[in-house]
Amino acid sequence: MTGYGKAETNVRGKKLMCEIRSLNSKSMDLSVRLAPQVRARELDIRTIVSQRLERGKVDLLLMNDGMSETSSLNDVSPINWGAVRTYAEQYKAQMGVSEVPSEVMAAIMRFPDVIKQQEDNSDLTEEEWGAVQALLNKAIDAFIAFRTQEGAALQAMFNEKLDGIADLLSQVEPFEKGRVAKIKERLEANLAQLSAQTQAEIDRNRLEQEMIYYLEKLDITEEKVRLTNHIKYFREVMANGERTKGEGKQLGFIAQEMGREINTLGSKSNQSEMQIIVVKMKDILEQIKEQVLNVL
Repeated sequence: MTGYGKAETNVRGKKLMCEIRSLNSKSMDLSVRLAPQVRARELDIRTIVSQRLERGKVDLLLMNDGMSETSSLNDVSPINWGAVRTYAEQYKAQMGVSEVPSEVMAAIMRFPDVIKQQEDNSDLTEEEWGAVQALLNKAIDAFIAFRTQEGAALQAMFNEKLDGIADLLSQVEPFEKGRVAKIKERLEANLAQLSAQTQAEIDRNRLEQEMIYYLEKLDITEEKVRLTNHIKYFREVMANGERTKGEGKQLGFIAQEMGREINTLGSKSNQSEMQIIVVKMKDILEQIKEQVLNVL
């Protein structure tokens, strides 16, 4: 959702510049700074931006870019000389002096009500508003183009990370085949250490049933299948992203489900080599989750 776009145009003889920046956010959080001549259209501007950008922490700047070449002294903010005289007279009366020192006069000239802010608050004509809309949409187009470029890079990164998880998952298989046999051997060895009388009293059929139940609890076939399907679905959602909305949230949910399966693999591994592989999977998945926040 991060992005940047900028565009410029001329309205009423002044250069108007539109700049849009965005960071990640779960909803639309729009902050605007507008030039005086377009403030009356703030609601319309907010509506346009919200409809096209959907969500994100968006900062919109729509301001005059300095004076135009046609600017004259009439465009300069006038001085409120009445306020200047009032402050000067008050100073002389309070201090009992006949002249105001230059440094005091300089301070008076910086008072907020001394400089009259010259704002053009008159309504925009339809032609002028059309120019502002075109400017706004041009900046949004540049912003979306930036997002699209970033999205292509993210998609390539996601595919690379998914390939990494799939490759690690394939490395589990060699350990999985020998794991059940080793667990069974360990159980048999533990039983062999029991006394002859205890061994004679053991119900072998019940023992076999319990061992089968225990080994089935350690089976990771379902987790492997589900994780593979999640990886496939993640890729499908990315491929269909241009035709769907809320893709980022959907990818976030899929990443959560991938995490569940990886965690279950870790809890069932009972083997250091498999646990190392699971840790590597978790590391890659965390990188995916961080970047999913950048997807709309």
